[in-house]
Amino acid sequence: MVKKIVPAAALVVAAALTLSACGGSDNDSKKPIADVSVEAKTKAATVLDQPFTKPNLVLTDTHGKKYDLREQTKGKPTLIYFGYTHCPDVCPLIMSNIAIAKKSLSQADQDKLQVVFVTTDPERDTPASLGTWLKSQDPSFIGLTGDFPTIQAGARQIGIGMDAPKKEKDGTIVSMHGSQVLAFSPKTDQGYVLYSEDTTPDDYTKDLPKIVKGENP
Repeated sequence: MVKKIVPAAALVVAAALTLSACGGSDNDSKKPIADVSVEAKTKAATVLDQPFTKPNLVLTDTHGKKYDLREQTKGKPTLIYFGYTHCPDVCPLIMSNIAIAKKSLSQADQDKLQVVFVTTDPERDTPASLGTWLKSQDPSFIGLTGDFPTIQAGARQIGIGMDAPKKEKDGTIVSMHGSQVLAFSPKTDQGYVLYSEDTTPDDYTKDLPKIVKGENP
């Protein structure tokens, strides 16, 4: 796949982050959550002109221990995604795509890369269940849970919107949430690259070596 590189000076656009219903079809999935200024757009990656500060989140990891997101990922290349384990399609696909691409990195770079999955459905995603689910994706992935208001506020800090999980007429519980993956630089700890749910394993495979170094993809 060939990426189209657009000079920063030639392009400043507003990218609307939207809520996505995993397995759902609610019209709210199209509502805009945040406007993000970008300096360059490739087929897979959106390089942000105004990077996000890493969210101030202190949650619980899959071992039941306190996890300070800013402190424990400081100076490390980090991918952050908000989703939930009962999602039937988007969430497992995104995590699988990242897991596949991560294996293409050298062992040293794999050890550096932090992949953080924050649940949007903390009532059902306990530390134990979250750990079991992530282990099937990649044992090194970090899973975080906690109370919903704290998670929602943390997601909003980086332009990711979410609604509290709700029960549909058929009894299915659906979590509406932004489906973007945000990459944070090890140099600045700023979220500077955005990936949509359409990003493929090949896209990540091409970009991750640069993300690990804090370079633009």
